[in-house]
Amino acid sequence: EMVKEAIKLGYNYVAITDHSKSERIANGLDEKRLEKHLKEIEQLQKKYKNIVILKGSEVDILSNGKLDYSNDTLKKLDIVIASIHSRFKSSKAEMTKRILSALSNDYVKIFAHPTGRLINRREPYEFDFEKILDTAKDNNIALEINSFPERLDLRDVYIRDAVNSNVKLVIDTDSHHVSHFNLIKYGIAQARRGWAKKQDVVNTYELKEFKKFFGIK
Repeated sequence: EMVKEAIKLGYNYVAITDHSKSERIANGLDEKRLEKHLKEIEQLQKKYKNIVILKGSEVDILSNGKLDYSNDTLKKLDIVIASIHSRFKSSKAEMTKRILSALSNDYVKIFAHPTGRLINRREPYEFDFEKILDTAKDNNIALEINSFPERLDLRDVYIRDAVNSNVKLVIDTDSHHVSHFNLIKYGIAQARRGWAKKQDVVNTYELKEFKKFFGIK
């Protein structure tokens, strides 16, 4: 259904990025289920020739800075998105160390909802954003602008900092249902608030340039 909706919207490519195993509340996939999931995507790609379906995962950054899957599993994916879903009240130093550890993994390509905020529900966690920007730039990692109205994360001032630091962005809908694709307008508006332009947002690129940025074969 998600692939059909992406085709309907005129997308040239779409990434399917279910949660990793630690995110049980979101029915995260363990390694065995992930293998089955990837095979299903391969079968879909054979069926739908007019769109490229990228195999990905939103992988939890564990409390020790490790990722929820081993590198042997991560290397099977086109897109590895790293994100935090636990221990939001860690100290600034602890959270910074945890994020930097995850972003040093060669397979990580996107850092998702980077500040962890939920508007009117949860404050952002504390971390050294400048260090995150430096590491993202050095490792060719894009920062997510999450279009969900309760997130809109990154916020505008951080988007501006990323643009000024030449750190690339991706705008996505974090879709859990086909109706969520329509939320993209809020992510675009958020990017504009931070003065981002087309060249700053990797998923405005044509497929060839998109794959080149992320090293996708």
